[in-house]
Amino acid sequence: MLKTNEVTYSEKQEKIAKQALNTAYQRETSALITAIRERASSIKELQDLWYLHDLLSTKRHEIDGKYAYNSSTIVFDFARLVKEGWLNLDELKQLKPEMVSKISALARM
Repeated sequence: MLKTNEVTYSEKQEKIAKQALNTAYQRETSALITAIRERASSIKELQDLWYLHDLLSTKRHEIDGKYAYNSSTIVFDFARLVKEGWLNLDELKQLKPEMVSKISALARM
């Protein structure tokens, strides 16, 4: 069984991981922009504006943390992104098979 603290990454593996992370980031931020445009166009009251502000603040914090590359947590990060639908396992197939297996198992939880 692959223990995440024993995973070693080659430069190639790290590049693949960062590229996959960027792909998910682009997908999620594009979806967020679309959702915010729709919500902003329906603002009618000041309360709606404050709600949008709070939503953006929350999303910024969430996204900044989610997409900060950390090699020691990348297996868990990818599992979360697969589970949330921002990545699929096929996009990670260039990573070590044991990593993909662990990501797949965690994403099913």
